[in-house]
Amino acid sequence: MSTKSKTATAKAGRKERSVMSPAAPLGFVSILRRELPTICGLATTAVVYGLGQRWMHDFSNLAFTAAVFVGLFTVMVWCAFGVVRHAEALAQYCGEPYGTLILTMSVVAIEVTIMATVMLTGDPNPTLPRDTVYAVAMIVLNGMVGASVIVGALRHKQQQYSLQGAVAFLAVITSLSVISLIIPTFTKSTPDSSVTPMQAVAFAILTTLLYGGFLLIQTMRHRTFFMEADAVEEAGHEGGAPVYPAWTHALLLVLTLLPVVLLAEPLALIVDFGLEKLHAPAPLGGIVIAILVLSPEGLSSLRAASQNHLQRSVNLSLGSALSTIGLTIPAMLLISLITGTPLQLGLAPADAILLGVTLMIAQMTFSGAPTNILLGGVHLVLFATFVVLIFSP
Repeated sequence: MSTKSKTATAKAGRKERSVMSPAAPLGFVSILRRELPTICGLATTAVVYGLGQRWMHDFSNLAFTAAVFVGLFTVMVWCAFGVVRHAEALAQYCGEPYGTLILTMSVVAIEVTIMATVMLTGDPNPTLPRDTVYAVAMIVLNGMVGASVIVGALRHKQQQYSLQGAVAFLAVITSLSVISLIIPTFTKSTPDSSVTPMQAVAFAILTTLLYGGFLLIQTMRHRTFFMEADAVEEAGHEGGAPVYPAWTHALLLVLTLLPVVLLAEPLALIVDFGLEKLHAPAPLGGIVIAILVLSPEGLSSLRAASQNHLQRSVNLSLGSALSTIGLTIPAMLLISLITGTPLQLGLAPADAILLGVTLMIAQMTFSGAPTNILLGGVHLVLFATFVVLIFSP
């Protein structure tokens, strides 16, 4: 073997060990600092369920109720960041396709849990899943994409990405969006925008199968469609080496996810009270959930774009929209069928048109040419339109 080949082999071996082996052990104080989200989340959960049951049923003190809401929301967002961090560490240990599945399932578990809790708490809220999924689509496809393109353009003028990967994302997102959110608006089987049991089963199966097929393409058959040109040399180094052994990251992931799940009900009670007290539009509840779920991926997407890693930004943003539609909708349809809770998925005509325009502009943005600041501005204008329509339908 030549010297050059030996050097390359040694580098590859060092890279593999750096990815698969945890970093140097941390001190006790460093561990506490790193796991503050988990500690704070578990402590908050203990306080709420041990001492705060009265708070969750007496909202007469509006200032105190608002402070509790801000505290719960902040802790849940913090824990969501911790869940994503541990999921990414496990992704490095497990490799593909299991790494992507762990990260996706962790984020979707947060979203489904919160939506199901809010939908089933108090009076049934049949439009919450639709409002949340629609809000995620608008925030991701217009807010996150627009902001990421503008941030990248301001620093790097134009940015490149994989056309095949973007087209694959948008083709599946467009199909699932139309099936889940637009077709129920125009079906004649029900008087409102709900679906029949047969339609629910069919839509859930078709959506899950299409999303599963996409995962196979993304993680196995055509992985290069979703990688940057230098990803072969950088794969596995996005977040550095895992800090702990795999079982420790898995345990901490569960412990960090637990407060998000358990605090969902108290948050749902306050959200319902706030919407009623303020006479706020019902879609605001979906936006609150969407912001909570998307905050880790949104900030990661902006950071990647600013570092000229637009492909990673595309994977994060479009991937979060796709997982929400592809996994959350089937889960909510299943919950609706099992519990008998009514579920309305069809969008209002104006919202359906705005979603259609958003999908069309997204296709133009990722049509093969480098992105630029004008395209980001178009997406932000559509996002502003979405916000206006919430308060003035």
